[in-house]
Amino acid sequence: MYTPLLKSHSGLRWVLLFSFISTLIILYKSRRKGTTSGKVKPYALATLILTHVQFLLGLGLYFISPKVIFAASAMKDSVQRFFLVEHISLMLVAIVLVTIGYSKWKKQAEAGKGYRTLFNYYLIALILILISIPWPFRIAGSSWF
Repeated sequence: MYTPLLKSHSGLRWVLLFSFISTLIILYKSRRKGTTSGKVKPYALATLILTHVQFLLGLGLYFISPKVIFAASAMKDSVQRFFLVEHISLMLVAIVLVTIGYSKWKKQAEAGKGYRTLFNYYLIALILILISIPWPFRIAGSSWF
């Protein structure tokens, strides 16, 4: 059960990153051109959904992964601390930002506003996600996929 879940979580990471970048580009172009939210909504919604699916996969991994050790000694080791506390905390904050940003934008979208709000929330969430991904050059034992 662990390996398929890990591979799904690792593979969906690339889809999610592509979705974030696409959404941010569409938001930027729409704001500059002054177009309506009809073009932005599918991208923003897909990013929101993918983020939540990714979090659910990660939550499943959190409780079955051998990298997550629920012990006080884990706080002394930087790799164990990363997977036990840092990774899940920053990802949770990013997901909350994506959800709040989408909700605020949805309320403002009917008036043709809110592009800057959604862009800022999604950009900050993307930065947090990029910081908390266990990249191979950052965390020992991690892989690209």
